[in-house]
Amino acid sequence: MSFSDSGSYSNGGDHKSFRQITRERLLYEMLMPEKNGTPMKVLVLDNFTLKIISSAAKMSEISQQGVSLVELITRRRQPMTSFDAIFFIQPTESNVNAFLSDMTGKSPLYKKAFVFFSSPVSRSLVTLIRKDMRAMKRISALKEMNLEYISMDIQGFVTNNENALEDLYSDEENHQRADECLNVVAKRIATVLASLKEYPFVRYRGAKALDASTMTTYRELIPTKLAAGVWNCLARYKQTIEDFPQTETCELLILDRSIDQIAPLIHEWTYDAMCHDLLKMEGNKYTYEVPSNSGGDPEMREVILDEEDPIWVELRDVHIADASERLHEKMTNFVSKNKAAQLKHSSK
Repeated sequence: MSFSDSGSYSNGGDHKSFRQITRERLLYEMLMPEKNGTPMKVLVLDNFTLKIISSAAKMSEISQQGVSLVELITRRRQPMTSFDAIFFIQPTESNVNAFLSDMTGKSPLYKKAFVFFSSPVSRSLVTLIRKDMRAMKRISALKEMNLEYISMDIQGFVTNNENALEDLYSDEENHQRADECLNVVAKRIATVLASLKEYPFVRYRGAKALDASTMTTYRELIPTKLAAGVWNCLARYKQTIEDFPQTETCELLILDRSIDQIAPLIHEWTYDAMCHDLLKMEGNKYTYEVPSNSGGDPEMREVILDEEDPIWVELRDVHIADASERLHEKMTNFVSKNKAAQLKHSSK
């Protein structure tokens, strides 16, 4: 593992947000009709890749790329033998077996298959696919997308490893389970760098024993192990991904919570934090009731708080007190300029 004190930055070019880069990879690198032969296709996902693509692209954008139907690989599906299928799946044995079942037998579900794996595929799974000659005849593309993260906004992402805290910091240490967790997190962080085409200097907080007689605990080694996992993935990318940088372009800093022990005790008072604390939200979706015009039961409405909402983008990182004042000003200006709002306001 190489950790240099000097660093450099990528050359830049046209600036694109993180979510935009993710969306373009999914839409144009994976779903582009010209690359996949037929104008209409079926997109087959697993539960995790469904979250990936839902976080970055809208259904309308997916449809514009020639996708007529989105299916889950875990569910029973009707044959569509005149359609090609794009499989965007994690490289697991269960997914590969399900894919092979779809494309073999007397009546395969689809005409051709374009298979995109969300992360690197093991040799054993590649061998499993190659052994099935019936499926091989129907595979038109087999590629590692290296895109296994969920983009939260224009800058942030999550690895969606919900049990990481328990796996890594549980009182009952299970090193095998913790190692497996770190491998998953490292792999998914590496796919972020693959999408960004960045090859970083990997820096981490090393474990420091109090004295020669003090044993280093597993928890203290977590940044070291995670750094090693990310670095191993990046070393592979240098050899397998076209146009991937061969020299370091940025820096990746890996720390643990001990670097800032105060943060968990301080409550966030931003507009974003208050919405998630006080409202019943599912991800970035907020559902609320509005009175019915006919006098019946209240109607349910949904709103998505994301980059498509300019007010959300403006206020999400603002302190709740400042956000409240700005919202009041916006509402006052709106009422003063909108006749329908003025009539509604005067009727009250």
